[in-house]
Formats: sequence, structure tokens, C-alpha cells
Amino acid sequence: MFVSEIFHSIQGEGTLAGVPSVFLRFSGCNLRCAWCDTPYTSWKPTGDSLAPTELLDRLGSFPRSTRHAVLTGGEPMVASGIHDFAAELKRRAWHITLETAGTVPPGGIACDLASISPKLRHSTPARGTIGEAWIKRHESRRLQPDVLARWIHEYEVQLKFVIASAGDLEEIQALLAKLPPFPPDRVLLMPEGITSHEILARAPLVTELCKQFGYRYCDRVHIHLFGNTRGT
Repeated sequence: MFVSEIFHSIQGEGTLAGVPSVFLRFSGCNLRCAWCDTPYTSWKPTGDSLAPTELLDRLGSFPRSTRHAVLTGGEPMVASGIHDFAAELKRRAWHITLETAGTVPPGGIACDLASISPKLRHSTPARGTIGEAWIKRHESRRLQPDVLARWIHEYEVQLKFVIASAGDLEEIQALLAKLPPFPPDRVLLMPEGITSHEILARAPLVTELCKQFGYRYCDRVHIHLFGNTRGT
């Protein structure tokens, strides 16, 4: 399995924010988001090839009090052997959060919380930043309503949207209209940004959108605590 990093921290986003967790960040992604905060797992994937047994041994080195594992990326659903690895994690009594863009069907993967971040129009890279083939590939893949519906039917799901401007709400609501009924308080709106300054600058807008539509504000606690640094 191609792994970028393994670290012990707190969950910084979503309904489990603040929970001590072990993060396994897989390298490799089927998208190329313009604002990706982990380009070392997507635009230029880097990492080490580790056998599943090595990953499990690494997990065993962290405090036993931590039983939350976060499978993230990149896009963990394209990682080779991810289904067998998740099944073994579950067998060992880990709580599994899977952070995914929701473009790949679940295929029965073991998962306690699917933290799905569908990619909006502003995620598509600008021309000149990457090859035209990748721009077209990203745009065609970034939203898969049928795949999202399968996740919603089969798992506990939170839908986490990155908000760059008020205009993003129109696209979000158009997508939600195509999905099975979904509770507003499981729709999370997160300010786009990789610094505290950027996040706080958009926070008033996102707060107002949450108040208006009953959605949930999603902070990035790890950015405020540690900055946009690896291993946090």
C-alpha cells in the first residue's frame, strides 16, 4: 500500500472534531483539486510502499486509548488492498472514519463514518496549471450522485463541502436534490483555506449560510492549532 504518512493527532474536522485519532494518509488520487492541501498525495504523489502488516504494526505503536483510525488521502478508496485492510482494522475493534470524495462506490468496505467531501466547481484546476486531460478528467469525475446515493444508503455519512463563496450554495442544493433525503445537520459547510486567516475571513459568510439553511458549520481545528503542516 502506498502511504504518505501515519500520525497521531486529533480529528480537526466534522462531527468527530477533537477526538484523538490515528491518521493513515494514502498517496494517490483520482482528482486534482485546485486548492488541494495535500498535493504530495495527489498532484505529485509521494510516500512509501508498505505491506498491510507493516501498517497494522505501526498502528499498534500508538496509545491503546486511541481507537479511532482515519483513512484519508489523497483518495483512500483507490488504494490497493483498502477493503481487506479496513476489514482487518474493524476486526481489531478500531472505529474507522473514511475521508473520501465520494467518487468511488463503497464496495462493502468496513467503515463507521463516511466523511464525504463532494467537490464543487471551484475545485477544478485552471488551465495552464495542469494538462488539459487532467482538467477534463477532474471535471467529469468530481460529482457522482449515483455513487453518493449508495454511500448514503449503506453507511453513516457526513457530507462536507468546502465553501469559497456564497454562490457555492446553488451547486450544493442542486446536488442534494439528486440524493436520497439527507438531514441538514449532517451537511457540513467548511470555509476554504489553509491558514487561520483565510478560514476566519470566510467564517462569517459560512456561519450565515448555516443559520439560513440549517447546515452545520465545520471548522479546521488542526489548522488553528498547528498550521498547514504534515503529521498534524
